[in-house]
Amino acid sequence: MNAAHPAGWPDAELLAECAVQRLRRSGPGGQHRNKVETAVRIRHLPTQLTAEASERRSQKENGKVALARLRVQLALGVRQPAVHPPSRSWRSRLQGRRICVSRQHVDFPALLAEALDVLQDLGFDMPNAASQLGCSTSQLTRFLKLEPQAFAQVNMEREQRGLRILF
Repeated sequence: MNAAHPAGWPDAELLAECAVQRLRRSGPGGQHRNKVETAVRIRHLPTQLTAEASERRSQKENGKVALARLRVQLALGVRQPAVHPPSRSWRSRLQGRRICVSRQHVDFPALLAEALDVLQDLGFDMPNAASQLGCSTSQLTRFLKLEPQAFAQVNMEREQRGLRILF
């Protein structure tokens, strides 16, 4: 098994640990929608985290969307010891002390997991985590804001530790 975070595993490796269900859902597609199971739900068996997609007319497209959503759920829900120094993927996204990646990029979930792992290891101390990741504190904050659940999770952890919440 790959030692990296499951959010960054290749599709085949991740799907090997998942149960995939095809479902019928309402939505776009008209009559085709009621006859064919185009919705997809993926459950990661070791963690029981799930993701679903049904907004596309194609089962294949919904499968891709559900897998991308599962990767984000894994990034949010699975903590591992932080990688030090930062991964090659993380370093490739740095321009100076700026993080250059969009929420839709295929690497986003793995990068999010890496940032959350570093934050957890350092007690959610933003300046120290940013320093370890090679970016500025404001860039790390902006990066976390790309995924509202991650930002809320970090603020909850900071509040529990008596640290100032981020804005």
